[in-house]
Amino acid sequence: MNVKKVVLAYSGGLDTSVILRWLIEQYGCEVIAYCADLGQGEDLKAIRRKALKTGASKVFVDDLREEFVKHYVFPMLRANAVYEGSYLLGTSIARPLIAKRQIEIAVKEKADAVAHGATGKGNDQVRFELTYYALKPDVKVIAPWRLWDLNSRQALVDYAKRHGISVPVSKKRPYSVDRNLFHISYEGGILEDPWREPPADMFLWTRSVEKAPNRPEYIEIDFTRGDPVAMNGRRYSPATLLSRLNGLGAKHGIGRVDLVENRYVGMKSRGVYETPGGALLHCARRALESITMDREVMRLRDSLIPKYAELVYYGYWFAPEREILQEAINASQQNVSGRVRLKLYKGNAIVAGRKSPSSLYDPKMATFEEGEGYQQADAEGFIKLNALRLKLRRLNQLKK
Repeated sequence: MNVKKVVLAYSGGLDTSVILRWLIEQYGCEVIAYCADLGQGEDLKAIRRKALKTGASKVFVDDLREEFVKHYVFPMLRANAVYEGSYLLGTSIARPLIAKRQIEIAVKEKADAVAHGATGKGNDQVRFELTYYALKPDVKVIAPWRLWDLNSRQALVDYAKRHGISVPVSKKRPYSVDRNLFHISYEGGILEDPWREPPADMFLWTRSVEKAPNRPEYIEIDFTRGDPVAMNGRRYSPATLLSRLNGLGAKHGIGRVDLVENRYVGMKSRGVYETPGGALLHCARRALESITMDREVMRLRDSLIPKYAELVYYGYWFAPEREILQEAINASQQNVSGRVRLKLYKGNAIVAGRKSPSSLYDPKMATFEEGEGYQQADAEGFIKLNALRLKLRRLNQLKK
């Protein structure tokens, strides 16, 4: 591939540090390093310095936290998207935003190509590249893991040492970690044995239930048209609100998931996740929806969840089918406004109350005491009409 300038999605870790130097050597090209700040909590100034020292001609470090939460996390949460029953898609939802901004930089800098550090076995290569091609169909993509002969972590370490690249590698944490404002994921290494329990000191965010407070804590979350807007009566920006919920959920040991999932490329993979704030929002939204959403609208929306989650997991955020589903999901959320009270205790988020000006719950109608507007005798005809096909089926069986 003939390229003169490449924009590399750069994290400052072992893989992308080696890739930066490898691109320069392999193609004799200029490399622009790009790091997206999604709330991973790293020293971004140090990452910038490392990129320049490794050979980058220019470094972009962009704060995308508010955009990430408002335009990616919140729309996904409106769909109650959960992959294979457990995974709240924290890594998956970050990739399209990272890739979108990378393409914008490539266009601005008139780069010939973009590059990423995803391996040829994982989902991220698909997520990055589907976004690249959706936004810039003629883009050239370089995926070193599918090209080079550095096929092990030790080979990468040796390469880094030869080129004076400072990359700390510790045997104390023999697994990969991916972090953003929505979650932390752990994969590989000792976690590749699905029978082995994750080590207690692995978790960077949430307390274990054993060490969580012995007293419950109550919080209230306000929603407007499906999106959280306030906590305990105080309004926050999307990223700030999520950050505060993360702290509370983590304190009480909420949001841990250990899952063997099906990757898009075909293999099964074990992932361990921490999503404390996301777990609280998922629980609270469900509670609010229970009193504000029409029954059939909710059932229709719920039928879309597996497909929507699959599209996010596979990397089809900028695909027309995801956009169409999003329009339907957004329409279903127009009345999802109100307040939910949660009790946080020992790894659990327990619904302790919900109220809404758009509530469809009518206590006068639902009460077991003397109520108004419902004639119990009407149920007899309702039951007989619904039983008609069952009666006819049984009569036919008896004839035979």
